[in-house]
Amino acid sequence: MTPEHRTENLIRDIAVRPLPQPYAPGALLGMVLGLIGLGLALFMGLFGFRPDLASAVTALPVQAKSLLALALAAPAFGLALASARPSAPLRLWPLALPGLVAAALVLQRLLAVPPGMAGAEMMGQTALACLMSITALSALPLMAGLWLMRRGAPTRPGLTGGLLGLAVGAGVAAGYALHCTEDSPLFFVLWYGTGIALAALTGAVLGRLVLRW
Repeated sequence: MTPEHRTENLIRDIAVRPLPQPYAPGALLGMVLGLIGLGLALFMGLFGFRPDLASAVTALPVQAKSLLALALAAPAFGLALASARPSAPLRLWPLALPGLVAAALVLQRLLAVPPGMAGAEMMGQTALACLMSITALSALPLMAGLWLMRRGAPTRPGLTGGLLGLAVGAGVAAGYALHCTEDSPLFFVLWYGTGIALAALTGAVLGRLVLRW
């Protein structure tokens, strides 16, 4: 086969290949949020909301569990979607604000809790269940989101994956809080935070593998 024939065959092969799907941030966000919602709905169907949710939700620590997680998920989703475009500027400082509020709640509780009780509040009764639930419920939305993000062009795949994992983990934690009866900031900042951090770490590792050009 002559070089001309090889070139013609290559051009013909390229011409008949289907065009790659464009990067659609809205569709990606909808898919990920839908999977988070579906996972949480199945979880609540199996294990239920906390029995005293209607009365407990008026307490500041109970509100903080979901609101802080949502305040982290929202900017993390925005940054993750933006980072899949090579020219998008990334301002990461909004991610620190929920952490500062969480640290203030922890400090306030440490000053209020009786001596010797801080460790017990920190461990609670459901630490392992909390950690496993947030991690497990984050897995499918994270993997689906990373797969769809391959249509983008992230120049820092580890960061993009980490931001998506952070967003997914925080979104899951916000919903899981409606089931959890552990209301001490010493507990939920530690264990929700650990679950969210594990989702972010997983996203960063997988992002380096899945999102590389």
